[in-house]
Amino acid sequence: MIIPNTTQTAESVARHYDNLDRFYREIWGEHVHHGLWRNGSETPLEACEALSAAVADKLQLAPGQSVCDVGCGYGGTSRLLADRWGCEVTGLTLSGAQIAYAASAHPRANPKLMQQDWLENDFPNAGFDAVLSIESSEHMVDKPRFFAEVARTLKPGGRFANCVWLSSEKPSPAAVNHLLEPICREGRLPSMGSESEYRAMMADAGLRVTSFEDLTPYVWRTWWLCLTRAAKGILTERSYRAFLLDPRNSDRSFAITLLRILWAYRSGAMRYGLFAAEKA
Repeated sequence: MIIPNTTQTAESVARHYDNLDRFYREIWGEHVHHGLWRNGSETPLEACEALSAAVADKLQLAPGQSVCDVGCGYGGTSRLLADRWGCEVTGLTLSGAQIAYAASAHPRANPKLMQQDWLENDFPNAGFDAVLSIESSEHMVDKPRFFAEVARTLKPGGRFANCVWLSSEKPSPAAVNHLLEPICREGRLPSMGSESEYRAMMADAGLRVTSFEDLTPYVWRTWWLCLTRAAKGILTERSYRAFLLDPRNSDRSFAITLLRILWAYRSGAMRYGLFAAEKA
């Protein structure tokens, strides 16, 4: 497990997304997750929705099912699951800014979006038919507990899908020192696990992994797109430059982090995986 040199908490994760709210929406868009380019001709929005659809396929969703989207961001995937698959969706995020934007831009009853820490939730046992996490488990301060809560809140036989940033199994010291540890520290990740570590934690929680797909070749261009959008903003928007040059902004390193993540994917130090599992 890769552990950053500075302690990351749920509060620091929330502040990170609140502080960078504008930049996440302008650089990433409302989905705030990777795009999936299977053939390379997809638009950025089509690629983001393709990743959400890949997760939905793993969950084998049916209309009327109760679904929890852990780390829902602005609710992009949650809305797709409600509209295309007819599910009743509850979405959780730590960020007040994300909840405020979603309430203003997309006021609706389904999905129900909440500012809520998954590790402190009060959902009943066996309440959900399916649980998904798209790039949120990385932000969990207690990953075994994260999976334990998935298992607790799933109905027997319920399905879980998890898109996750992974370290390689045996990263070199240089990769850890110059890529993975800084990515964790700058991106507010309390830890970054490998595929084998994730498999072990899910098994311990009572989740049986049914499939795993390494999507790295199909998602890495997300970061090239983000990098070019960020560069354009820095060149054309004074507010971007002011943010980056203000030493009071603890999150101003985001531009460097974009480069690190792109390099980590292309060098093999980092992978992007999609796990599917079910409650035993």
